[in-house]
Amino acid sequence: MTWLIDLGNSRLKAARWRPGAGLGEVQAWAHGASDFPAGLQPWLASMAPGEVCWLASVASQETTALVAAQLAGSGHPARRVRTQPGMAGVRIAYAEPARLGVDRFLALLAARARGPGPWLLVSAGSALTVDLLDAGGQHRGGVIAPSPEHMRAALAARFPALAFAGGEACAFAADTADALAGGSLGAAAGLIERSHRQAARLLGAAPTVLLGGGGGERLREMLELDVVPAPALVLEGLAVYAALAEDEGE
Repeated sequence: MTWLIDLGNSRLKAARWRPGAGLGEVQAWAHGASDFPAGLQPWLASMAPGEVCWLASVASQETTALVAAQLAGSGHPARRVRTQPGMAGVRIAYAEPARLGVDRFLALLAARARGPGPWLLVSAGSALTVDLLDAGGQHRGGVIAPSPEHMRAALAARFPALAFAGGEACAFAADTADALAGGSLGAAAGLIERSHRQAARLLGAAPTVLLGGGGGERLREMLELDVVPAPALVLEGLAVYAALAEDEGE
């Protein structure tokens, strides 16, 4: 059995996987809290002898080193995943592969594994990312923007009068909290919808939108597009990566 581990900017997500089978139950822990290492212990203790761990991380070096040490200490040292120029029928757009986050790279592998596409991959996590993958497996590039939560945090930090939490997003709000909710979510939705229109013009066919990330469900409600929820897309791509690596005897 294999463990797939997605260490993001704010959460660690992990799932068991067996070649030829789907992902097991996804477990998640926020890694900003002081009790994060202790919170991992029951999970680490549940690992069976001989289980392999694949780790993809976009977290800080300190957090990545902490998780790697915890895994090694449990007898399951992690095999690190790196962005590749091409893999599993995908060719990335970046001239310097290391500059493309491994989470975005793995999401591209997962999309390709679902079918030829084209695909518009949206992750609403700590940042908002949008990537385009054409039907031939060519990554056409993408964009990165602040998440709605970070938009609001930036406004509150710069303008204390706008430090309102909560709110319900609507087109024309009657109070500040609702206006901030609607503005931040609307800005994110607008970027996605604009990217979708541009992709359709570029490719001559409208791509299917795959939407993941912790803020994906709330953002989905704002979009005037058909969307396929994909909350574990990075882990799906990690399964593709691990399967190929294991076939090659890594």
